[in-house]
Amino acid sequence: MLKKFLPGEYVKSIYHISPHVLKEKGVKGIITDLDNTLVEWDRPNATPKLIEWLNEMKQHQIKITIVSNNNEERVRVFSDPLEIPFISKARKPLSSAFKKALLTMNLKKEETVIIGDQLLTDILGGNRLGLHTILVVPVASSDGFFTQFNRKIERKIMASFKRKGLIDWEESN
Repeated sequence: MLKKFLPGEYVKSIYHISPHVLKEKGVKGIITDLDNTLVEWDRPNATPKLIEWLNEMKQHQIKITIVSNNNEERVRVFSDPLEIPFISKARKPLSSAFKKALLTMNLKKEETVIIGDQLLTDILGGNRLGLHTILVVPVASSDGFFTQFNRKIERKIMASFKRKGLIDWEESN
């Protein structure tokens, strides 16, 4: 059961994800979380560095859809200036929003990765659907109320993975 929480890959940040490597793996699309994955949960807009990363993905014909559990206003304010499609109130880890994102991008599971900072929402949801999952270190050291609760559970799951030799990277939270 715990293996459903195990990410396919782990990177320090989205900036360690290269469009060249994704293309080599046959990836044509990214489903990404917003808060604490792309920017801090309380930052309304993209940073210049993030805009550059997103543009690099687009230049390599990699489609991006933001799938967030946050409300529509929060996600729209962030996504609209970037012209990135989004799904808000996603209810992750339920798979309906991920399936909708795949349909929107007109991509297959094998052509898509999920990037997120939470095991209990992004990674579990992606793994349940059979997508390649990439866990990133949260951008901010602080979290909203519900995420704080999730992080406590995640720390226990990560400790279990480490004891069982399922992960070989250090968590920096």
